[in-house]
Amino acid sequence: MPLTADRAKPAVPFAGNFRLVDFVLSSLVNGGITRILVLTQYKSHSLDRHITKTWRLSQLTGDYITSVPAQQRLGPRWYAGSADAIYQNLNLVYDENPDYIAVFGADNVYRMNPELMLEQHISGGAGATVAGLRVPRHQATEFGVIQTDEDGQSVAAFLEKPEDPPGLPDSPEESYVSMGNYMFTADVLIDVLNADAEDASSKHDMGGNIIPTLTERGQTQVFDFTSSDVPGETNRDKGYWRDVGTLDAYYEAHMDLISALPVFNLYNTSWPLYSSPPSLPPAKFVAGGSATESMVCEGVVVGGGTVVHSVLGPGVRVEEGAFVADSVLLDNCVVGKGAVVRRAILDKNVVVQDGARLGVDPVSDRERYSVSDGGIVVLGKGQRAL
Repeated sequence: MPLTADRAKPAVPFAGNFRLVDFVLSSLVNGGITRILVLTQYKSHSLDRHITKTWRLSQLTGDYITSVPAQQRLGPRWYAGSADAIYQNLNLVYDENPDYIAVFGADNVYRMNPELMLEQHISGGAGATVAGLRVPRHQATEFGVIQTDEDGQSVAAFLEKPEDPPGLPDSPEESYVSMGNYMFTADVLIDVLNADAEDASSKHDMGGNIIPTLTERGQTQVFDFTSSDVPGETNRDKGYWRDVGTLDAYYEAHMDLISALPVFNLYNTSWPLYSSPPSLPPAKFVAGGSATESMVCEGVVVGGGTVVHSVLGPGVRVEEGAFVADSVLLDNCVVGKGAVVRRAILDKNVVVQDGARLGVDPVSDRERYSVSDGGIVVLGKGQRAL
């Protein structure tokens, strides 16, 4: 909040031209997985619209990406959890009759090659494969942690936010945390989902119930995210993954993009990120307007203002004498004459009136606007800064 006040999290804009859901869909499509269902429930209109307008694959080969809203097919109830969401849509699985099923989250920023994960899943003979991210042990206490056997691949236990996370056989000061991306043998997934649906004590969650159940059966292995070789990636952005579940994480992920040597490189044409940018004219800088160390989308007009170390989404206007620094401005924001915007996130259609000041006076900002734990000033869609 407030970025999710009016939309599901995967529909939140990111890096100007993209939505968060575009990152996972781009990885799946680039990796050859092209029959995709997007299960939606919470405030899904903008997400459904984005997928319908943007993600159209060839019907000649039977490929598709389609939204599937909660339909209450099994009774008058919504999805009780991520596992239940799949269980309620097993009819669609039966229609396709696949050998393997990928279940990926839709709200993180990363590149991944799912083809390599599938290859390991098949060769390892597992019922389920969990993508694991290496993190320092002291950071793993906030995540679901994957404990492996001595072989470093078979999963011995799945631990939820352990106080003393287990180290890795080849790196004792690192732990695997779950990325929320899974590969299943179809028959195994169908069987465990049916059993879970009958368990009244279950929370019907993929990470909390399904994976631990399969782990107890000895059917789970881990896929090391660092082995997900993506064409065109650099040593600097290899293994990049960000959970943008907080305002500060969302902000920092944007800051990762705009350095001269970005931590995450949007410009990798060998493994492109797909979206549907608006039909707008090129960005324009007039009357001495400038933008440095920034990403500027189409339709932006910087008319005599100054932009430093920021991301400007499509259609943004920065007027005479305005100053924008270390900020993220989404579509069609207007920064009026002489206004100052520092360390801020402005959702779509925000208007910063002439002379207004954001990110300058912390006390005043907290009285008027949302402010993150890290001090980032955040204005919701259509809000006005006086």
